[in-house]
Amino acid sequence: MSVSLEKLQRLRRQAGHDSAPLRSAPLPPVHDPLPALRRMLGIRERARPALVARACDRALPGEEIAPGLLRLEQVLPFDDVASHIDGTFARTGALPTQGMLFFDTETTGLSGGTGTRAFMVGASDFVPDGLRIRQLLITHLSAEPAMLREFSRWLSEDTRLVSYNGRCYDVPLLATRYRLARQGTPLVGIEHLDLLFPTRRRYRGVWENCRLATIERNALGIVREDDLPGSEAPGAWLQYLRGGDAGLLRRVLQHNFQDVVTLAHLLLHLAAPDDARTGGSVAACNPP
Repeated sequence: MSVSLEKLQRLRRQAGHDSAPLRSAPLPPVHDPLPALRRMLGIRERARPALVARACDRALPGEEIAPGLLRLEQVLPFDDVASHIDGTFARTGALPTQGMLFFDTETTGLSGGTGTRAFMVGASDFVPDGLRIRQLLITHLSAEPAMLREFSRWLSEDTRLVSYNGRCYDVPLLATRYRLARQGTPLVGIEHLDLLFPTRRRYRGVWENCRLATIERNALGIVREDDLPGSEAPGAWLQYLRGGDAGLLRRVLQHNFQDVVTLAHLLLHLAAPDDARTGGSVAACNPP
């Protein structure tokens, strides 16, 4: 005769026993025969060789003046520059060379807007010993406010900005970054000489375009060697941020360095009288 579990529990309660439900005994652990088979066959676990990390060159020149912010500075020998130059090319009177700041930025794109930022700022100015070149480079995103503050220290009441398409691109972009960083925009009210416009008036139709590289090659005789195109600068910086090699980023520094040197040469070229303007060669400059 079979007795159901429910009937058995009712009989136990009538007999005065605990009414807790019966629990089945735990199952024995599942036996894994694989280790024993491996021992029987003499098979040993082979240690996987560790991946050897490829050596990565992360070295960048300059002095770290704030976390993630590098500053580079040097003075190049430069011909003596008069205190004033003829500003006819810019449709103005005599231009004082004291206080001129030639500048250029390297950015994450050419579209502008709030999503584009400058990761490098280069500037040059005339000093008694020659042409001083200063550059700022951020090596991570959090260093951007420090870079903006440092660049603002390079500006004063008598500063005259000199650029190549900076009026339409570099200055608006920097002004946006200052606003987003909640810093006062130091570029407001500063005089700005954009050499793109007088260069176009003089050389439009003479050569295929008026890009700075075209002008410096044909008008100044400057030929760059192993120059990294500006379009590749964003990729070089992002590669470094992601832990990549610093070789391409060092070439961006060289490109920016030459840009601000070229601007000084171009200014004097445009201001020179027609009979004094020559097509002589000016050697490209590379930082040590």
